[in-house]
Amino acid sequence: MRLWLFIALLACLAPSAMAQRTLRIRGSDTLGAKLVPQLAERFKMTQGRHLLSFDIAAEGSSTAFTNLAAGTADIGMSSRRVKAEEKRLFAQAGLSLHEIEIAWDLIVIVVNERNTLRALSRGQVRQIFGGEVLYWTEIGGGPGRISAYTRNTSSGAYRDFMSLALDGLEYGERTQKMAGNEQIAAEVAANLHGIGYVGSAYAGAKGTRVVEIDGIAPVAAEVRRYPFARPTYLYTCGAPSGLVKDFIDYISTPEGQQIVETCGFVPKSKAP
Repeated sequence: MRLWLFIALLACLAPSAMAQRTLRIRGSDTLGAKLVPQLAERFKMTQGRHLLSFDIAAEGSSTAFTNLAAGTADIGMSSRRVKAEEKRLFAQAGLSLHEIEIAWDLIVIVVNERNTLRALSRGQVRQIFGGEVLYWTEIGGGPGRISAYTRNTSSGAYRDFMSLALDGLEYGERTQKMAGNEQIAAEVAANLHGIGYVGSAYAGAKGTRVVEIDGIAPVAAEVRRYPFARPTYLYTCGAPSGLVKDFIDYISTPEGQQIVETCGFVPKSKAP
């Protein structure tokens, strides 16, 4: 009888004895809305679902660094490289950043599916988002005033697109800032005159159509030629260790890179 009581007591204590570990991940919407959650789900299977959970918040690349510095994230997701001023803040706090490139993303230009345009030049993209061109007829399209949608300022895509597509110029005053890729896709799908940019994982959104840039399609096979391609990163404070390292290492495995590709990103092995 005492043996059975002892076994029953162990069974009751087992869940608390094997405390669940939570990995806190903060940052990029491009990475955090689809890719990282799917990687996390598969990784949990290798660890035992009851032993590990993920707390993922995708609110823009800038939040990766503020959360890491505050100690409220174990991993930061960023669709851009850390800025010099962000590095200085970590150095001043006696913290070091460790950078891991995980995949390449293609910033894809999307229009409403009823838009007759099939392609744009880099110059036309710069004119549209820079506010120089206001009407579709100016670039060979149908009638109507252009509605251009961009990411908000906390997004890595916001800055990367300025560099890659606008040659460092500011966005036009009439561009409309959106919180995430899904919001941009939804606005373009609902607006015949809409145009926006999204990460390649969102290129197939219903009601939108992808346009080629200078005759180059935003597909993995063209990552070396497509003008709006960029690497994406994970960051940690110091070199990763323990479960953080295990998760990051998992992303580079064949299974992890297959998930990267399935989610619409370009695996490192196929990147420049």
